[in-house]
Amino acid sequence: MSVDATTAAAPVSAPNPNYTANSSSSSGKTAGIADNFQTFLTLLTTQLKNQNPMDPLDTNQFTQQLVQFAGVEQQLKGNETLASLLKLQTTSQTTQAMNFIGANAVVDGSSSHFDGKTAGWSLSTEKPVSAQVSIQSSTGQTVYSGKFTLNAGKNQGFTWDGRGNDGTQWPAGDYKLSVVATDAAGQTATVSTQIQGTIDSVDVSQTPPLLSIGGQTFTLDQIKKVVKAGSSSTAL
Repeated sequence: MSVDATTAAAPVSAPNPNYTANSSSSSGKTAGIADNFQTFLTLLTTQLKNQNPMDPLDTNQFTQQLVQFAGVEQQLKGNETLASLLKLQTTSQTTQAMNFIGANAVVDGSSSHFDGKTAGWSLSTEKPVSAQVSIQSSTGQTVYSGKFTLNAGKNQGFTWDGRGNDGTQWPAGDYKLSVVATDAAGQTATVSTQIQGTIDSVDVSQTPPLLSIGGQTFTLDQIKKVVKAGSSSTAL
């Protein structure tokens, strides 16, 4: 196809005298704004040199543009710093999470995994209460119920050996614990439930890392307490 010889060539911006081939790769994301800033200064200087003395350009506008460019560049550098801090925090969380493998932890929740030997919960109440405790299977069937007295305090260990009220040994699986409690005056009281179990694995491919307790996953901020294996608890 023929080309019209009179067609104007596409405008080409003046090369940045301070730009080198390696500057963009070494300065990362701020290289673009830095290059534009240098180009802007070059254009500004050229305009000031060639302005009409009888109709000078507004220097206040130039100053404002300089401040805006500098502010954007500073913000981008601040974003890079925050990204670095976030990366360090993520690495710290991963290291901390891996140190929890094998430890017994307490997290908020009512469903615990029965491994064929025991299932564990922790109960917390602000005052002494008389509590009716029920345990249901994953299908909603009540497998155990009993009355207990709970003292005021947090993270009181509570374990179940898998036997029902009639002595039936229930299979391994997930079981949910619910509590209905009353205080000394016969008023309804609140009892919070937490899961107590061994952290058997950590998924570091997730952000934040996920801790696995009895087939359920939790983040570090959900950990309420870490307890030693074999600590005292209430056995049913």
